[in-house]
Amino acid sequence: MQITLQNVGRRFNRDWIFRGIDYTFSQGETYAVLGSNGSGKSTLLAVLNGSLAPSVGEINFTNGGSVVEIGEVFNYLSLAAPYLELIEEFSLSEMIDFHFKFKAYKPGVDKAAIIELLNLPGNTNKLIKYFSSGMKQRLKLALAFCADTPILMLDEPTSNLDAQGVEWYLSLVQQFAVGRLTIICSNQEHEYSFCQHQLDITDYKKPISTTSLRA
Repeated sequence: MQITLQNVGRRFNRDWIFRGIDYTFSQGETYAVLGSNGSGKSTLLAVLNGSLAPSVGEINFTNGGSVVEIGEVFNYLSLAAPYLELIEEFSLSEMIDFHFKFKAYKPGVDKAAIIELLNLPGNTNKLIKYFSSGMKQRLKLALAFCADTPILMLDEPTSNLDAQGVEWYLSLVQQFAVGRLTIICSNQEHEYSFCQHQLDITDYKKPISTTSLRA
């Protein structure tokens, strides 16, 4: 899978979040999107996963040389982010079943394996609303990592995780990110230190002229 950006920018009202991005994200490579809180990392991720259209420029998705239409991109990716909500009225078992109605398990993984991975054997029927914030974050990560998709997108992946949880996250990277196009939005080095490429969102915060705003 490959994502290509050509002069991509996104603005809200008169304020540009970023502009002028020419970049290619390629299968099997790992990328860190860097920037301070509020800098636009999550906005760029939304453009990259097709949930937000760029204000200018073009974004193209290809899989094995074939064009993937924007409306089909979600079939090719898994996403975990603090702002994505779990269905709190579901039990752990029901949440896993629901998620994998839309995604295939990675080879060798099933519901039992995910519960074991989470180390929550006694919580299979516990409602998500009674999970701690750390347990919820672990579940979001496990669902994303264990889905058989060529693209893995993570936004602030260790939010609400303690030191042990961070080590657990890094073990997931080693087990389940190999060969995937992996994009991580972060401002914490331990979340992205293994990434081969870095894109700093602040490099694309260019001033814009009044003439351009009227265009």
